[in-house]
Amino acid sequence: MTAPTLRERQRVAARDEITRVALDLFLSQGFDRTTIDQIVTSVGISRRSFFRYFGTKEDIVLGDLVARGVVVAAAVAVRPAGEGPWEALRAGLQSSAETTMPDVKAGLALGRMLLETPSLRARLLEKRLRWQEMLVPLITARLNDEHGGARLRASAIVASALACLDAASEAWIESDGATDLDVGMARYQERGWA
Repeated sequence: MTAPTLRERQRVAARDEITRVALDLFLSQGFDRTTIDQIVTSVGISRRSFFRYFGTKEDIVLGDLVARGVVVAAAVAVRPAGEGPWEALRAGLQSSAETTMPDVKAGLALGRMLLETPSLRARLLEKRLRWQEMLVPLITARLNDEHGGARLRASAIVASALACLDAASEAWIESDGATDLDVGMARYQERGWA
């Protein structure tokens, strides 16, 4: 693997700075009350430059979500072949949380903002559909297709696992970080709520 070029490193640094400044603005004055003009003025770039890095304001908060889905899918793909679909998904989701979870205070603040902002929730659902596209074939391969319908069952399992993740995340936010996300997700699955 080759080292990133100076241009690539500068692009990553600029994107990180825009993200940091925007998140500070979102958390201090609210997502909906923060404008793109405020962000670009605070960073010292043009609107045109902003749109080179982000397609929408929502992408600042959720921009890496598809990349996180790739991490989850890669983790599920390397799970033991005999492992059940729920166990594989749970392990994949857990590996993503371990590598991407910000500090608790920032995670709670971002989580609350997500819950309270309809446009962010809509964008989250849109990006989660990409996760389903990546995960359904992996789960289909783990199911016995003796009577057909493995893909449909896999779709239901993946959608249910993501709903469990959302429910556990909301419980974590409501508990102010006291509830363990992994334990919460396992609890929802074990009770058959998924």
